[in-house]
Parts: sequence; structure tokens; C-alpha cells
Amino acid sequence: MKKIKCVVWDLDGTLWEGAITEGGGHTLRPGVREAIEALDARGIIQSIASKNDYGPAMERLEAFGLTEYFLVPQIHWGAKSLSIENIAKKLNLKYEAMAFVDDNPFERDEVRFVHERISTYDAALAAGLPELPEFQVRFITEDAKNRRAMYQADLRRTEAEEAFSGGNDAFLETLQMRMTLSPVTEADLQRVEELTIRTHQLNSTGVTYSYEELLALSRSEDHVFLICGLDDIYGTSGKVGLLLLEKGEVLTIKLLIVSCRVMSRGIGSALLSAATQIAKELGLPLRADFLETEYNRIMYITYKLAGFEELDEETDGDAITLEYAEEEPRPYPPYLQVIQPTA
Repeated sequence: MKKIKCVVWDLDGTLWEGAITEGGGHTLRPGVREAIEALDARGIIQSIASKNDYGPAMERLEAFGLTEYFLVPQIHWGAKSLSIENIAKKLNLKYEAMAFVDDNPFERDEVRFVHERISTYDAALAAGLPELPEFQVRFITEDAKNRRAMYQADLRRTEAEEAFSGGNDAFLETLQMRMTLSPVTEADLQRVEELTIRTHQLNSTGVTYSYEELLALSRSEDHVFLICGLDDIYGTSGKVGLLLLEKGEVLTIKLLIVSCRVMSRGIGSALLSAATQIAKELGLPLRADFLETEYNRIMYITYKLAGFEELDEETDGDAITLEYAEEEPRPYPPYLQVIQPTA
């Protein structure tokens, strides 16, 4: 079942009663505030796509005390499909992870016609959204509680990057990033499961594990199971990556996951560097399982750029095996301070 990561709200007739331009907008529709707060507490981010004048609409949101809940609000008189496109780009979201709520069936149809995979909902259902299966979460993790704040920090980073005149590595150096690798413990498992379920673009196999399977892997002597935290001058990005290595005659990367929120910060490459260094410590060749999905081609490219080559052996469908082809471990990027445990 698909899971919604972002809800985009219309304003007039949806968030509040009536239209601002017709003298309305003074009363929130029943249950809407409670729905917004419940979704936010679960780590589901929210935005606005409204045909309105920006100033008066934002003033009304401020009066209701709701402004802080909405990231990159799109309030103008253009098509709402364009607003949805802008939100998806700014927040790095797939349309199938988004929901659009509007009282006007024409607007819902227009958005769905342009973005076929988005889910649309009549405003009459707004108060009940948190009860629908696609808005449910198994756990409310610390990362989920802080997700809106972390996205807001991401937006500040993006603004700083757009204003920066140097190259990408030079900008990343200014962030003073600190990546902490630590063994997965039972306390991490809710976030670990959340990462496997939510992450699609930077997931090396697309495989998900149950809580019980993850617990067993965290206790296994035959595996190295690491979770990655990331902080910088803008604040914490939370737990953003997983590296699961299986020991045998070779060391095999069974799972490599990086949150899409940190896609451009070199964390996937850094985790592969960690894997090459652990393989060196253990004296084992390093291989990686890769299963291509609809979304994760970028992960294959990450492997190739890190010195991995495909092995000439039988494959199982789209599954392939790659092997690290270099003699020495791959160094960490110079712009990243890494705190790493020994194998």
C-alpha cells in the first residue's frame, strides 16, 4: 500500500469556510486543525496550493496559527498542477507520495490529469484523513517528530547553496558536516524500519524488512549493521542512512539506504567508503547486491562512481552483483568529518 509523505491543501472552501475574495475565510472547517496537527505529529509534511493573493492568504494562516505547518506554500493564480510540481521539486518528492485536498472537483481533476500518480481528496474528507490507511504510520519516531523542522533546515541549506558562487564540493565544505556511524541497536529499529519503507530512490535493493527481521540482523554476529546520523551548521538531519554488511567468504553489502533529503550531500558515497574500509579491516573482498527498481537507478550510478564493477555471473532477474575493484579502501570525502566504529 502506498504511503503519503506530503499533504498539499487548498485554502478557500477546504482549509476554511468560504473564499477570502468574497469576504469569507474567517472560520476553519471542522476538524481541519486537528487533522493538520495529527499528520504533522506523524512526520507527514504539508504544503499549500491555492489560487489566491499571497499576502492576504498568508495573513489569514497566521491569524489561525497555522503558518508554521506549511512548507513552500504556493499561493498564486496559476494552475494548481504547477503548484504541485513546484512543491515536489522543492521538497524532492515523488507524486505518488503526495496527496492533494481541494473542495473543487475541477481542480482535483486538473491536478490528477497532469500528475497521474498523485492521490486527490475532496475537502469533505479532510477531517478524516489521519484515519485512512495511507496516512497511518507504524511508529512515530524522533525523526518523524522533527521532520518538518529538518525540511525547513534543508530549505535554508538550498537557499545558501543557490547563493554560493563556488563549486559543489566547496559549498559542502561550508556546511561542516559530521557523519556518525554506529551499530544499529534495538532503540534504532523503529527508525530503521521507517527508512526501509520510506526510501525508494536511494535504496540499493528496494527490499523491506520486518521489525523482527531487523532485530535479528542487529544481533547477528554474521552481519555489520550500521546507522548513519548527520549534522551540520544548520542543525541535525537525523538518522539518514543504513549500511548492512554480511560476512562470509566475501563481505557483501546487502542493503544500502540513504534518505532522499540528503541526496546531494555525498552520504551514499561516504557509506560505500565505510564499507571498503571495513572490508579491508576484515581482510575480505567486498561485493554488493543490487536490485534495480523503478526509482533507484541513481544508486547503481553511486556504486559505479565508487569503483564497483558488475561480476560476470548468472543473475536473478534484475538482481546483479557488483564487486569493489580497487586495491585500497576508498577515502571519505574531504568535506565530511566521519566518526566510525571499528569492524
